Amino acid sequence: MTVSAAMIDTVDHELQRHLLRDDGQEDVCLAIYNPSTGRTRITALINAPLLPRHGERAVHGNASFTGDYIVRGAIEAAAAGGGLVLLHSHPGADGWQGMSQPDYTTERSYAHLVQELTGLPMIGMTLAGSGDWSCRQWSADGEPTHGESVRVLSDRLRITWNDRLRHAPATTASQERAVSSWGEATQACLARTRVLVVGAGSVGLDVALRLAATGLVNIAVMDFDSLEIVNLDRMIGATRGDLLLARSKVEVAHRLMMRAATADRPEFALLDMSVCEPEGMAAALDYDVIISCVDKPWARGVLNTLAYADLIPVLDGGIGIDTFDDGTMRSATWRTHTIMPGQPCMVCNGQLDPATAQKDKLGLFEDETYIRGAGRTLTPARQNVAVLSASVSAGLLAQFVSLMVAPGGVGIPGPLRYALAPHWLEHVRVTTLSNCAFEAATATGDCRLPLTGPHPRVHDSQTARNLRQRGLKTRVLRKVISWAERHLPL
Repeated sequence: MTVSAAMIDTVDHELQRHLLRDDGQEDVCLAIYNPSTGRTRITALINAPLLPRHGERAVHGNASFTGDYIVRGAIEAAAAGGGLVLLHSHPGADGWQGMSQPDYTTERSYAHLVQELTGLPMIGMTLAGSGDWSCRQWSADGEPTHGESVRVLSDRLRITWNDRLRHAPATTASQERAVSSWGEATQACLARTRVLVVGAGSVGLDVALRLAATGLVNIAVMDFDSLEIVNLDRMIGATRGDLLLARSKVEVAHRLMMRAATADRPEFALLDMSVCEPEGMAAALDYDVIISCVDKPWARGVLNTLAYADLIPVLDGGIGIDTFDDGTMRSATWRTHTIMPGQPCMVCNGQLDPATAQKDKLGLFEDETYIRGAGRTLTPARQNVAVLSASVSAGLLAQFVSLMVAPGGVGIPGPLRYALAPHWLEHVRVTTLSNCAFEAATATGDCRLPLTGPHPRVHDSQTARNLRQRGLKTRVLRKVISWAERHLPL
């Protein structure tokens, strides 16, 4: 398992104010974390600084903890159901920090005690004077596993990378235009960011292809559906051959992504599963950013939860098309927004009804749902066309660039809505509700509300695909045998 850490900007600011002193000396403190456990990655979600009281630490050029401070912190962490983080600063440094011998000796001496008191591994973190973080997880036998990244969420996503574990891919000639748009450092960060696209339909496929063309190395596409004939007018690049061969949407997406990729060694993952099931949700927790291109409320409810509980920004969007009674178009509306702490969740901004999500989970809601205007009732719809779905993917990609690049120092714009008939682009003014359960569960990690469960449509879809593929193989085999009987001597 790889290791990482994440926190929201208010926690980051409080820790930096304490650790980066005006007098330039090192300092130390503690914090509580909750684990977020994916399939291949464990993330320490830092959620509560525990600053030292008088006499609990000593500052003398370097800085040191007292045993009483460690015990108090471990007891408070255990009472909160979390683990303990030991943090210290390197004021004159920048970038990811390794461990000096005193750092190693100090943290190692407390690792076993902390795990005994909290039941969770101790996390060590270092803050460089540049504001960059590094992290490591201590095992019960007293050895550290160094993390690969630390993420800080504000109106943008700031990531410090461990270059030894997640080295920056070399830029290629195909990426020259991208580098000239935002620079080598930003391209190096983008290329290493793990992005999951949930839903490989018209919007998700377009988003995944453009991320691959931008040079991202680690992109995953998650979808359990098979390609159907109704998808061919919107999944650009899918062929009738894919349909005849009963290919899944993720297989089609992977082939097209590999063709579009500009990275030297792309590592694209096919996740033939649903984020609504435990295995799919665990896979989603391995990623730094999730792009939601789904149209079912249960899946969107799960992603809405992960955005807050597990500090993974979720970029969500969709389209609604209105028609007159005679079938002609009245208008179309599409929305995009980034869901994360500090931003209204999908329930608060009127884009998710928890009751509808529960009906979907129970199998009572099988019609597609597209995003409607704020305050309007979500109604089942199937309208979508390629020339307009491209506008949704463009809006999601613009949100992604704002989150990762922050052009002009400006991060995500908040929810946006575009109405086609009057050609209005609107900043939708919504605020987080005072009783928002999702915002209240920020950085809870593995203690999140349980929303996953068995998804019958996954089994049905995969079974139908397997039957079609076996039937295809049987037909092909019969044709081969028939041809051989006619043309080959027996």
